Amino acid sequence: MSSHFEVIGISSSGKELDDVAIEEGIRIIPLQMTRTISPIGDLRSVWRLYKIIRREKPAIVHTHTPKAGIVGMMAAKLAGVKIRIHTVAGMPLMEISGMKRKLLNFVEKLTYRFATRVYPNSKGLYDFILKEKFTRSNKLNIIANGSSNGIDIAHFDPAQISQEQRNLLKQELGIQPNDYVFIFVGRLVGDKGINEMIAAFKEISAENQQAKLLILGDFEHALDPLRSSTISEIENNSQILAVGFQEDVRPYFAISDILVFPSYREGFPNVVMQAGAMGLPAIVSNINGCNEIIKEGENGWIIPAKNEEQLKLAMLNALKNAHSEMNPDLCRKLISDRYEQSVIWKSLLKEYQNLLKGVS
Repeated sequence: MSSHFEVIGISSSGKELDDVAIEEGIRIIPLQMTRTISPIGDLRSVWRLYKIIRREKPAIVHTHTPKAGIVGMMAAKLAGVKIRIHTVAGMPLMEISGMKRKLLNFVEKLTYRFATRVYPNSKGLYDFILKEKFTRSNKLNIIANGSSNGIDIAHFDPAQISQEQRNLLKQELGIQPNDYVFIFVGRLVGDKGINEMIAAFKEISAENQQAKLLILGDFEHALDPLRSSTISEIENNSQILAVGFQEDVRPYFAISDILVFPSYREGFPNVVMQAGAMGLPAIVSNINGCNEIIKEGENGWIIPAKNEEQLKLAMLNALKNAHSEMNPDLCRKLISDRYEQSVIWKSLLKEYQNLLKGVS
């Protein structure tokens, strides 16, 4: 987009925002926002963003994440921005009930009311938004085949990781030549299905010494913490290899056999696309996004969410049929044909240009 517009990135301050400025070559403006419900803090964020928008006078304001959505769309509306876009890439409210769910539903509806266009990044989210009556279909659009940013096929390519790199990493992690490696990449929280995955693997590892579970990601104890028994198993099971957050996940995909991603809710999960581009099949839960990327029996298996027994059976099936794995080239092709990054970028650029014509 920087080839066509001046792009300004606004988010909470920190290393991630600074990295974006360097990697994308854009101007950034830090704006303090919380991830929790904080009415007074959120109103302060709206007021600060309103002043930024009045000063910068953007033609388009495009928000991502629920908190940035309500803050950004409200501030942009108050500041008189004509094109206000919000991308929906997952909804925490899907796993919430009671009064908190009602409050989050209200905030979601308010965000869409302030927006002029809303882009769910999967068909499942599109249908959910209409079912919950958050907005009308004439305000919704899915860019290309879904996802927020697509996948860089040239970057996520198994050929980028040499055999020497793979051997060294396996040696470092204690992975033997005949081991079968399950991999999970993501935040270590309850709604990613970690409790069920660890419980399933506990039984699998007790009878299969060659099974390994490689976990990439950080614990988030403040938000949706894991069960104490899950944390204990991760720390004490020698066949579970928890390596924390990794900037570059490709070497870890390259030494793995299959992705396990039993999440309760997603928008359009990058991890599943990344694994597929690296030639890995995936076991995913039957939720929006995941069930759009994975074609049952072709590049993975789809199981019910929150179902430990079905997850265990799928993992055992993959382990027992390790020598007749799904074709890595097909796994990669199914991603590249539908979600190559440039396709998403071109579709979004066309959307921006059409919206600008409509207000000129």
